[in-house]
Amino acid sequence: MSPNRTRYRTGDPEIDERLRGLLDALEVHENRDQLLEILTTVALLADDDTDRLDLKITNSALKEMRLAFKVFAPYTDVPKVTMFGSARTLPDDPLYAQARNLAVALASAGWMVVTGAGPGIMAAGVEGAGVDRSIGINIRLPFEQDPTPLLAEDPKLVDMKYFFTRKLMLMKESAGFAVLPGGFGTMDEAFELFTLLQTGKAAPAPVVLLDVKGGTYWESWHRFITGELETRRLIDSDDHSFYKITDDVDAARDEILGFYRNYHSIRFVGQTLVMRLQRAPTPEELERLNDEFRDIADGGRIEATEPLPAEAATDDFLELARVKLAFDKHHYGRLRQLIDALNALE
Repeated sequence: MSPNRTRYRTGDPEIDERLRGLLDALEVHENRDQLLEILTTVALLADDDTDRLDLKITNSALKEMRLAFKVFAPYTDVPKVTMFGSARTLPDDPLYAQARNLAVALASAGWMVVTGAGPGIMAAGVEGAGVDRSIGINIRLPFEQDPTPLLAEDPKLVDMKYFFTRKLMLMKESAGFAVLPGGFGTMDEAFELFTLLQTGKAAPAPVVLLDVKGGTYWESWHRFITGELETRRLIDSDDHSFYKITDDVDAARDEILGFYRNYHSIRFVGQTLVMRLQRAPTPEELERLNDEFRDIADGGRIEATEPLPAEAATDDFLELARVKLAFDKHHYGRLRQLIDALNALE
């Protein structure tokens, strides 16, 4: 626990001790601090005389997340792409074939495909990847959203009551995203994804907006984003770096796989951003990177580095090369452009 963090307890020493005793009885040794705080929250909810409906929301959300965490756990080390799109897309629609073909291409490259488990684009993703390489996060609705029969009996299918827990699991575990045309739900998922990337609440990841040849959906969307949001300065011009619009499955595959050609991952150590790489830039390449991206280095420089002590303490990808910078934690579109530049190194 950080020395500056207030200890989260019930305020009743006897109850706090009983909660610790419960963890002892369960023989919990790892992550006791987090589990103790979860139990503390339960005790405080009881003490607050929380409304029954609020308790039902909390109960359902926690149960759904626990089950989803369990489903994803065996596949932690497998790269995953989440595919979003309309449940109303029919199997004879060219969009269905686009989704299926992209899922085939990514599954062939060793990726798993995560979908909302319903019909339409979601079923196309499962069909393309195959059941063994698919995970489904279904939403229970009074219409339209029975899980695709392909996943109906699969243990990698999770049913959820709430959209917010479903969206968490559709985004939390994935290293890439493909969004095909859809309605309000698809737009909600896409804009939440961009919000997470824009604010740094999600790790950088490639996002492909895939249409069919001659399709106008994403080009019309892009005109709105540029003509309204950017013109009104509601987003930065750099925020367009978060996505690639294409009507070509091979280009979509290459955008997702190419994002990890050199770049691996990031981690903040204090105020320092560490970027882990397959290959470190040469001194000459570093100079070019500093010339181009000094605006996001908060007055400092981008520098090659060995693993920092905090990384060494947790055995955090110590075999990889690294660069570090004092990132300003604001211009995440520019950070994406830096990742692209690192991936472009020969």
